[in-house]
Amino acid sequence: MAPTTQQPVAPDQAAPPATPPRGKGRPRSAAADLAILDATREALAELGWGGLTMGDVATRAGVAKTTLYRRWPSKNELVVDAVASLFDELEMVDLGSLRADIEAVVAQFATLLARPETQAALLALFAEGSRDPQLRRRIRERIVEPQKYLVQQGRAQAQSRGELGPDLDEVTAAEEIDIIFDTIAGTVEHRLLVSGRPITPAWIHRFTTLLLSPLGHPQEAG
Repeated sequence: MAPTTQQPVAPDQAAPPATPPRGKGRPRSAAADLAILDATREALAELGWGGLTMGDVATRAGVAKTTLYRRWPSKNELVVDAVASLFDELEMVDLGSLRADIEAVVAQFATLLARPETQAALLALFAEGSRDPQLRRRIRERIVEPQKYLVQQGRAQAQSRGELGPDLDEVTAAEEIDIIFDTIAGTVEHRLLVSGRPITPAWIHRFTTLLLSPLGHPQEAG
C-alpha cells in the first residue's frame, strides 16, 4: 500500500483559534450580595447563631434560597463573610506620622466595634468558633489575616518617613506584625466587648503612647 501524505491546510481553511469558554450562569449581582450580607448580620443580631437559618436570610434579603446557596453553600461561610465585610471599611491613611496613623486606625476600629450589629455578630461568631475548629480557621483566614495588612501598611509608611528602621528579615517582621495586630485588636475588643467601657480620644492617645514607648518615641502631652 502506498504511503499517504498529509496535504497542507490553506490559510483560509485553518481552524479558528480556540476561545475561552463562557462562564455558566448569570453574573453575580453586587446588590444581591450586599442585601444578603446585611440580612445575615440583622438575623444574627436578632436570633443569634442557633436561630439563624439560610431560609430566613433569603427571605430578609428578598432572594431565592437557590441564589443564596449558589453564593454561600454553608451557614459558616455566609456568617463569616457577613462579618468580614464590616472590616473592609477599615483603612490605614498616611497622616504624616506613626502616632497619627495609629490613632486614626484605632479610632476607626473602635467606632466599628461600637456598632450594635458588629458587637452581636462578633460575639456570636467567636462563641461558635470556640466550639468549631473549621469555623475558627475560617474566621482567621477571612477576618483576622486580611486586617494585618493595615499593620504592614502602617509600618511601611513609618519606614518611608524614617520613623522606623528597615525590617531585619521577613520572619521577624511577620512575627512583629502578628504581635502588634494582636495587641491593638485584642485591647480594643476587650475594652469594648468584654469590659463594656468606652474608647475616647484621650484613651486612644494614651494607648498609642504606650505602644510607641518601646520604640523611643517621645511621650507627647495631652
